[in-house]
Amino acid sequence: MKKRIAAVAATILLNPIFAVHAAENYPNHAITWIVPFSAGGPTDAMARNIANKVSQELKETILVENVPGAGGTIGAAKASRAEPDGYTFLVGHIGYMAAAPSLYPKLPYSPTKDFEAVFRFPDTPLVLLVGEKSPYKTVDGLIAFGKKNPERLNFGNAGVGSTSHLVAAMFASKAGIQIQPIAYKGAGPALNDLIGGQVDAMFDQTNTALPQTQGKKVRALALTAANRMEQFPNVPTLKESAIPGFQVSTWYGLYAPKGTPDKVIQTLYQAYGRAMQDKSFTQKMADQGILLLPDADYAPKAFQQFTIDEGARWAEVIKKAGISLK
Repeated sequence: MKKRIAAVAATILLNPIFAVHAAENYPNHAITWIVPFSAGGPTDAMARNIANKVSQELKETILVENVPGAGGTIGAAKASRAEPDGYTFLVGHIGYMAAAPSLYPKLPYSPTKDFEAVFRFPDTPLVLLVGEKSPYKTVDGLIAFGKKNPERLNFGNAGVGSTSHLVAAMFASKAGIQIQPIAYKGAGPALNDLIGGQVDAMFDQTNTALPQTQGKKVRALALTAANRMEQFPNVPTLKESAIPGFQVSTWYGLYAPKGTPDKVIQTLYQAYGRAMQDKSFTQKMADQGILLLPDADYAPKAFQQFTIDEGARWAEVIKKAGISLK
């Protein structure tokens, strides 16, 4: 009897009419956002901040589930296997949604084939940092030394394949220098050694670097943003100061398992759009060095194409730098 009930229930769930009806009454219970990193990190903090605001718009609870491991790929794989019913989502990140396919030989999911983009979060640019006592006062000075002294410059990073690692590789390639990457278990330890003078430079996110620059513990040489930022007075962008066209950010966004009803995706996207109209909410992010995006950039179709383009972009960087996790 139990098997028969289960079979009937499964038939109902697979019925398109039932699916449409469920989407129209969406949401009617708690939603889960999978964050593939440990609690307390920058991805987790960003996810919880956005989830809290979107849940208010939906008038439904959003639970954040931390599933860390393997650079975010374990959590992403779990999300890819979830039922596409609108109640499980993945908080995506540049690492495991763009770079991972070129880093892992047997990635158990496809960022673009197994997921539907829902909306893109605000971006977090990076800033090129040196220690406060460093002899390098400008990007040009740093590059000049690197050209005369191949592999003498060492750049700290948050780990092999991390955003800080990949951006440093891109920087070295475009600047025409050879650097020595030094991998740490997270950006925090790398930043500590930068402050202590054990490494020459590193790229860090603007929101985490801001307190250190304000405290005069590190010196900011350049931003990877498209334009200058008021939070970093007198700090030029790389594209204007040393490397034309250089622009990159750590980006995040929400993804749904493939097959999630479009009605569900639109409901989440519209709730996020309403959340971003709250000026006090967006100003808090801006004050931390987080960049807000034009409406068109965070829409589902635009974000899906962006994910595809970023995958191709980082595949080229990774191949050229010879970075591998094999």
